[in-house]
Amino acid sequence: MAPNSILYMYSVQMPKYSGLVRAEDDVADRDLTLRVDLASDLPVYRQIVNGLRAHLVAGGLAPGTLLPSVRELALDLGVHHNTVAEAYRILAEEGWLDLRRRRGALVLDRHQPKPEPEAREGFRRRLGELVAEARSGGLESRTLAAELRRLADGLIGR
Repeated sequence: MAPNSILYMYSVQMPKYSGLVRAEDDVADRDLTLRVDLASDLPVYRQIVNGLRAHLVAGGLAPGTLLPSVRELALDLGVHHNTVAEAYRILAEEGWLDLRRRRGALVLDRHQPKPEPEAREGFRRRLGELVAEARSGGLESRTLAAELRRLADGLIGR
């Protein structure tokens, strides 16, 4: 993060909605944080998409969870409501959210899509670029390998 950048963090305390969030999921008791860096080169709507997608993939947002409204999240993050609306639209197109006017964004039970043929190569390329960026930023190979191993271990069993 740049020295003069502004970082907004938003913690979402997920409420329990009758029948929507199963008690055994324990989602309602977790604090989920979105980070938005207004000085980043990455557009804010992309930061929101990436943050929410990470929680969705990790299971932090269970199917049936109602997310904050577009206006509520925009106000809390200090961004325009169209920024949050665009992030929600992207996640809806990916099959993560059901968007309804005046009801908000409902997390859906999304099935694993079949990967496109070029998905593996695109992932490999992006991962290589990310590793190169981290190495040029001074991170040691051992540190990167340990983090990649930790992330890979977290994927096993999902």
